[in-house]
Amino acid sequence: MAWLLLILPLVTAAVTALVTRKNGSVSAYISVASVIATLAISVLMLLQGTKDGSSFTWIAVGDFKLNIGLALDSLSRGMMFIVTFIGTLVHIFSLGYMKGDESKGRYLACLSLFMFSMTGSVLADNFVMMFIFWELVGVSSYLLIGHWFTKNAPVEAAKKAFLTNRIGDFGFMIGILMIWGMTGSIAFDEMKETASAAATAHSKMFGIAVLCLFCGAVGKSAMMPLHVWLPDAMEGPTPVSALIHAATMVAASVFMLARVSFLLSLTEAAQLIAWIGAITSLFAAVVATQQNDIKKVLAYSTLSQLGYMVMAAGLNASDAAMFHLYTHAGFKALLFLGAGAVIYACHHEQDMWKMGGLSKKMPITFATFAIGTAALAAVPYVTSGFFSKEQILVSAYNGNKMMFFIAGLVAFLTPFYMMRMFTAVFLGKPRTDQAEHAKEVPSVMNLPLIVLAAVSIVAGFGVVAKVVLGEHYVHAAVPFEVLFVSVSTMIVGAGLGFVLYRGKESEPLPVAFIRDKFYLDEIYIAIVRVFQDGVAYVSKALDHHVVDGITSRGSASTVVGLGSLFRRIQVGNLQAYAFLFGAGVILVVYLLVFA
Repeated sequence: MAWLLLILPLVTAAVTALVTRKNGSVSAYISVASVIATLAISVLMLLQGTKDGSSFTWIAVGDFKLNIGLALDSLSRGMMFIVTFIGTLVHIFSLGYMKGDESKGRYLACLSLFMFSMTGSVLADNFVMMFIFWELVGVSSYLLIGHWFTKNAPVEAAKKAFLTNRIGDFGFMIGILMIWGMTGSIAFDEMKETASAAATAHSKMFGIAVLCLFCGAVGKSAMMPLHVWLPDAMEGPTPVSALIHAATMVAASVFMLARVSFLLSLTEAAQLIAWIGAITSLFAAVVATQQNDIKKVLAYSTLSQLGYMVMAAGLNASDAAMFHLYTHAGFKALLFLGAGAVIYACHHEQDMWKMGGLSKKMPITFATFAIGTAALAAVPYVTSGFFSKEQILVSAYNGNKMMFFIAGLVAFLTPFYMMRMFTAVFLGKPRTDQAEHAKEVPSVMNLPLIVLAAVSIVAGFGVVAKVVLGEHYVHAAVPFEVLFVSVSTMIVGAGLGFVLYRGKESEPLPVAFIRDKFYLDEIYIAIVRVFQDGVAYVSKALDHHVVDGITSRGSASTVVGLGSLFRRIQVGNLQAYAFLFGAGVILVVYLLVFA
C-alpha cells in the first residue's frame, strides 16, 4: 500500500499531462479519483499502525549502498494523512475554482506531481531520497505558482520562489554531506545509533552541519532571511496557496526538523534555530497587521505560525511543533479556501477594503471563515488552534523566557490582524459593486469549507489528535501563567481589532514601512544590483578587454598585422625587390663591422 501511495500520484500526473491534458473534465475525474484513493490508503495505514517499511538498492559502489526506502513510523503515517486529506479537499475545491480555466488539465497534472513529491519526501527513510523529493517539491511549486504564465507577476513570483529555495537547498545538501561524513550513514534509523558519538567527537562541526540542514528549512518554510518568496507565491491560484501554506511545501520543513530531532537535541545550535523561528514569527505577525490583500494577510500569518513551529523544534519540543502543524493544516487550509471563495464571488478582487458586507451574501463562507479565524486566534477550549498553541507556549515558557515573551506578543497580534481582516471583509456594508453583487459559491467549493470547519473544532481534542499523531501527540500541563497570557492576549487582540476596524472604509492606522515589509525586498534588490550586477559588469569588461581583447583577439590581431605587413612587401615589383636586397646587404655589412 505504501508503494502504491507513492506511485499513484506520479502515474496520475503522467496520464493527465500526456494523455488527457486538453480535456479538463477527464483530467479532473482522474486527479480527484487518484487523490481520494491516496487518502483511503493513508487512512488504512494510519489505522493499521504499520511500522515496517521496505526498500530496494538503487546504487551500490563498493561498501556504499543507497536505498530507495519507505519509513512507515507514526510520524510519516500522521503526516501522510494530513497531506492527502488537505490535498483531497484542495482538489475538490479546484473543480469549482478552476472550472473556466483554459489550462485546467495542466494545473491538475501539476497538482498530482506536487502530491507525488510530497509523498516521497514524507515517506523517505534516508536523507538522499528526501533531498531528491525535496527538490521535486520545489519544481512542482514553481509550476503551480507560475500557472498563469501569460501574466508577468506569476512568472516573477515563481522564479523568486525557485531561486530563493535553491539558496536554502544548497546549504541543506552541504549539511547532508557533513552528517554523512561524521555519522557514516544517510539512513535515519542508522544515524540515530552513531549521532551521539559524532556530536561528541566533532562538536563544532556537528553544530555547523545541523545549521546547514536547517538552511533547507529556512528556504522551504520561508524563515528569515529567505522569507521573501512566500507572500509573492500568492500570485498562483488560491487552491495552490492553500496546498502550499497548509500541509505540504512549507510544512515539509517542520516535518524534516521533527524527523531529525535527535540531531537537534545533541547541539547548542538548536538555540539559534529557535531564535530564528521566534524572530520570523514576530516579524510576520507585525507585517500582517498592515496588509490589504486578503491572501497576503494569510501568507504572513503562515510565516508567523511556521515561526512558532520552528521555535518549538529548536527548543527540542518537536512533538509540540508537529501538533501545531497538524491543527494549523486544517484551519489554514480553511482560511485560504475561504479566501478563495470570497475572491471568486467578488470577481477575483483581493483587496479586502473593496469588499465588506459579505456575511449576508455568503452565509456558509462567512460561518466557516469565522470558525477558521477563531481557530487561528486560539479561542480557548473550543478550537483546535488553542490546544496546539498552548503546547508551543509551554515549550517557550520552559525553555526561554524571552522567547515566551515574543510568543505572547505574537499571540496578541494574531487575533488582532485576523479580526481586522474578518471585520473588513464580512461586516459593515459593501464598498464596491463586486461586493454588492457577490453570492455564495457552488456546493463543490462549499463542501471542503464545511469539512475543514468541523476539523478546526475537533482536531485539537486528545482522542482525535492521538489517532493522527500517535506517539508524537503531546499534552503537557499548562501553567497558569501560560494560560493567562494565552487567553488575555486573545481577548485583547481580537477586541482591539474589532473596535479599531468596525465600520471603517479604509485603513485607519496606515504605517508605510510596515505595509512595505520594512523595505526588505527593496534592500535585497539593491544588494543584488550592487553585487550581482556589479560583478557581472566587471566580468564583462574583463572578458571584452582582457580575455577577448588581449589573449584571444590580441594574438589573432598580431598574426593578421604581420600578415598585412609581409603582404605589402610582396608587391611583385623588381625595382622594389632590388632595393630591399641592397638594404639587406647594407644591414648585414653594418652588423658585421660595428656589432
